[in-house]
Amino acid sequence: MLAAAVPSVSADPAKYPTHEAAAQQLRQAGITWSSSGRCSDRNRSTCTSFTQINKATIAGVIAFKKASRCTVNITGGTEKGHSPGTYSHWNGYKVDVSPNQCADNYIIGNFRYAGRRGGDNAKMYKSPAGNVYAREGSHWDILYYNGNR
Repeated sequence: MLAAAVPSVSADPAKYPTHEAAAQQLRQAGITWSSSGRCSDRNRSTCTSFTQINKATIAGVIAFKKASRCTVNITGGTEKGHSPGTYSHWNGYKVDVSPNQCADNYIIGNFRYAGRRGGDNAKMYKSPAGNVYAREGSHWDILYYNGNR
């Protein structure tokens, strides 16, 4: 008896294929971004790129802006230069966001303190959706799991 071939199912998250496709969504939501290199090339660490970012990550940033009513400026996306791993910037799960009093107060006041992250000792806060906001030295490092865990 021959076993039927079963097609494999990909669990990869939906992504924006280009920087501009994701940037359009952010622009419409009033979210800004900046980079020290004033560029969006994914292969340059001084750029801020959204190429191959998860659609759920962009939706998460937009939801955060709407819920918090804070100014949101992204300083890191999928460009090289970040730590590797499954749930990494390069793989589309993370963004870095500039801190400001509004965002700081919202995160600390509305999300559960989740201890300190190994390696850099950053304070972590977990949203009700399970996303992790880690306060690094110059920014919030935000990990949007969005059910992909």
